Amino acid sequence: MIEVLITMFILVLGLLGVVGLQARAQQAETESYQRSQALILLRDMADRMNANRANIASYVTGTSTPLGTGDSNTGCATPATPVAADKCAWSIALLGAAETTGACNTATGANCVGAMIGARGCVTELDATAKIYLVEVVWQGLAPTAAPPASVVCGKDLYGAEELRRAVTTVVQIGDLGT
Repeated sequence: MIEVLITMFILVLGLLGVVGLQARAQQAETESYQRSQALILLRDMADRMNANRANIASYVTGTSTPLGTGDSNTGCATPATPVAADKCAWSIALLGAAETTGACNTATGANCVGAMIGARGCVTELDATAKIYLVEVVWQGLAPTAAPPASVVCGKDLYGAEELRRAVTTVVQIGDLGT
């Protein structure tokens, strides 16, 4: 009888370990999916900027007014310029409008589930003369890890602990073909 109890105890410990491993694997899979989504959205904005080189300076949002918030979508119904349309489309994509659980409300983000948790996007100008711009996508991770570098300021202090903030960045540089 004691052997059966010891065997059951060992079996229960093993099963608890498997459950913990499965939960951690699910969390890692979600983090990986969010990073993939962020990279897709990052590349999308970089491509939009590259396609509209003449107006690239108009894409700058700064870090204090990131895209991906409902209030950044004002004027989306009838964008005045191609840049406004691009910024509006990117903001709505950051909210998660690509996938919904009902009618996606782009003003609040309600029922929009196709993007990362609390996604925000920023475009900053690094060098106006050389036409170098930094595109950033940030979001909230599920578990604390290392904080992004100090040079990534988009979404800073937005997600509580900086160890929860995830970020991907890319530099867009437009060559001067006029000379």
